[in-house]
Amino acid sequence: MPNPDFTTLAVDAAVVGSGAAGMTAALALAPMRVALITKTEGLPGGSSVYAQGGVAAAIADEDSPALHAWDTRRAGAGLADPRMVEALTAEGPERVRELIELGVAFDRKQTGELDPQKEAAHSRRRVLHAHGDATGKAMVAALSQAVVRAPHITVLTKTFAWDLDMRANRVAGLTAWSRRHGWLHVQTGRVALAAGGVGQLYRLTTNPAESTGDGLAMALRAGAACADLEFVQFHPTALAADRRADGSVGLLTEALRGEGATLVNSRGDRFMTRLHDDAELAPRDVVARGVWAELQHGGAVFLDARAAVGAAFPERFPTVFRICRDAGIDPRVEPIPIAPAAHYHMGGVLTDAHGRASLPGLWACGETAATGVHGANRLASNSLLECLVFGRRTADSIKRAAATPLPVGAPPTPAPALCPTGRERARLQEIMYAGAGLIRDDAGLRRALARLEGLTLGGDDPRAAGELRNLKLVGEAVARAALARTESRGAHFRADFPKTNPAGTRRQTTRLDQDGWRITAPPVAAKTA
Repeated sequence: MPNPDFTTLAVDAAVVGSGAAGMTAALALAPMRVALITKTEGLPGGSSVYAQGGVAAAIADEDSPALHAWDTRRAGAGLADPRMVEALTAEGPERVRELIELGVAFDRKQTGELDPQKEAAHSRRRVLHAHGDATGKAMVAALSQAVVRAPHITVLTKTFAWDLDMRANRVAGLTAWSRRHGWLHVQTGRVALAAGGVGQLYRLTTNPAESTGDGLAMALRAGAACADLEFVQFHPTALAADRRADGSVGLLTEALRGEGATLVNSRGDRFMTRLHDDAELAPRDVVARGVWAELQHGGAVFLDARAAVGAAFPERFPTVFRICRDAGIDPRVEPIPIAPAAHYHMGGVLTDAHGRASLPGLWACGETAATGVHGANRLASNSLLECLVFGRRTADSIKRAAATPLPVGAPPTPAPALCPTGRERARLQEIMYAGAGLIRDDAGLRRALARLEGLTLGGDDPRAAGELRNLKLVGEAVARAALARTESRGAHFRADFPKTNPAGTRRQTTRLDQDGWRITAPPVAAKTA
């Protein structure tokens, strides 16, 4: 019997999240009836719109998918899945061509040819930009317009996905809180989670306020296998002068360093030349820790683009120029203060090459998924490409899945809506930034876990309650996974295990079931202080 406290919506498939991955999947699911669920006020949502660096694809004559794959595997620090990397790089050029057909105006040379740029850890110029540093914005604008025009998609805005509806060990839909409809029960045997990352776990993040790990938390509570949760990438060059109330900070694109901008400390020294042969163009984890070390010694760190960009800033990097000017900084004539900020989560819901998760009826794509394509450290500008390639693959897999009759019955009753105060969310972010951030150790991780346990709730707003509920669960999962990997690899650095363990090239999986946490960890490394 239907539950009178719920509005019921029956669809062929539901997609949670309205970033590049979610909208790509929803569009490719035609002609199935699709509910696209987003907690934001409208389209688009998530981090995709803020992506400045670009989308990587082997479209230049001197480039190839094989070279792109090699760079991706090298950045992945031994954990990138070769099959996934091959799929990403081989299908990337075609997905980019589809974006161009959709109306995305990538930057071009005076001859009219596409103008790919080079970024850190790429061996070729393969990163495409739109309007200099507004690539994500241009991409999701085109996708949003296509979604609005698509008759097969019902867009549910201001709707917070609460939990998966599990029946007979398979997905039978989900429950959600809609500002318009109240509690909503979406009936479907096919759910794709594309709800973005976990940046709001941390005091400083480039991610927007909605990046609270919702998809990952829903999957964990349902018992899905997750992977690589310890690998959180911190962007080394976030604006340190303009922290917003939600913890997010302005991103200073990697392309600035690709164009020759340098990193200097308060004495004016280029410290990265001492730390890596590639200096400012070293892998992101190396640069981020180099910046962090300078800050820990009490100094300040600056991105100096005066010589590399200078007067051309407003034309070449309009988004960064606006961010800096809003903070009272003129990057044409002065260096920009920076600090590392949580930027991207390589971990997520464990999927195969077609987006299928470990639970029947569940798929994931984009930052919510852990395909293994990024390994331990994502190569710059591969994230938007992943959204396009695996968003499409997820949709194709869902369309191939046979419809399963859904059990009849009332939807599960949601947990009580308890709203955290802003103080509790800020407290969680401080806990994670200090104990499970760029540099970790056993004592700090255990202290973070104990402090997370002590967080308190109160109030009656379902979205705010759900977000802290999700952040707390995902924060615990990240800390436990970081505790289990006793080595340093890629974006995961343990001060008490600073070396990479040659035997640690096995991905780590995490599950939560009725008996608690189950983590399949790599071999233990010898402790080297």
